[in-house]
Amino acid sequence: MTDQVNIETQSANETDLLFQDIAGVILQARQQVRQAVNTAMVQSYWQIGHLIVEHEQQGQQRATYGKQQLQVLSKQLTTEFGKGFDASNLRNMRRFYMVFPIQETVSLKLSWSHYNCLSRIENSKARDWYQQEAIEQSWSVRALDRQISKLYYERILSSHDSVSLALEARGKIKAMETEAQLRPKDVLRDPYILDFLNLPDQHLLESDLEQGLLDNLQAFLLELGKGFAFVARQQRIHTEDQDFYIDLVFYNFKLKCFLLIDLKLGKLTHQDVGQMDSYVRMYDQNQREKDDNPTIGLILCSQSSEAVVKYSVLTDSEQLFSAKYLPYLPTEAELKHELEQERIKVQSLLEEGVNER
Repeated sequence: MTDQVNIETQSANETDLLFQDIAGVILQARQQVRQAVNTAMVQSYWQIGHLIVEHEQQGQQRATYGKQQLQVLSKQLTTEFGKGFDASNLRNMRRFYMVFPIQETVSLKLSWSHYNCLSRIENSKARDWYQQEAIEQSWSVRALDRQISKLYYERILSSHDSVSLALEARGKIKAMETEAQLRPKDVLRDPYILDFLNLPDQHLLESDLEQGLLDNLQAFLLELGKGFAFVARQQRIHTEDQDFYIDLVFYNFKLKCFLLIDLKLGKLTHQDVGQMDSYVRMYDQNQREKDDNPTIGLILCSQSSEAVVKYSVLTDSEQLFSAKYLPYLPTEAELKHELEQERIKVQSLLEEGVNER
């Protein structure tokens, strides 16, 4: 018996090691794909900016260049290559080249989103400093944007203890980056990457499914007649340390409270519940008025096999939720049924649309 247990344990350990090796190969390959796409975008957009500037100005700054020509160019490019070439983005490419006219100064360690952010900095010394810090510290775009908005460079210059300030800021960034680890699917949902690759619609079925479900859930709650009013879709809440987006936000006039809804396409995890608790807590701190009741959250997980629905209430609001909230809210069972039925309808429509192409 002992020998059998040892054999099974050894086999499990060997499988775990094999899994780790394969996982490492996959993660490395995905990172290489992401880096390759970003490199191609940076190089291509710099060259496009160069061509536009050379054509319109013969290398000279001229603000009177007609906007109409960019609009015409945008329509031609969009017809041929899809989204990503509207006049606004062409102006971004133009500005990118004008701010970084020497191609050797453009590091391929940074993405197009980084350079789109850096190009907006008018102070060339500050811009060079932020670029170098982003490269050396491996800042995400979010971290770079945060430091620019916090005037990190200017504070360093004026500080008597710049070393301590730098260490403190880098520590905060590291914590923020760890908290918001980028998942592979987040890379593929980057609108710049999607537009650059001009991915056909069938590659975006998951995103379309999510949007379709949100549309139907929004209509479902408004039709209940229990005091729900629509507030926002993909609402961005900005705090000192992070940004987060809530799929749907409602206000219930009978309960005098906000309802936050987060939709997941997949299995419900403890992390999802903890994340919603954080959303509720931050919403109470930043959006709730004095005469409002505590905010409640609603997590909806739509899987191909079944749906999972869970209300998220902070501990100090549980009694209020049970006593006063429930009569005005759809039950978890009702929401589960609605979510399952709507997934079938939306997925069927999407698949029909793909087959017709």
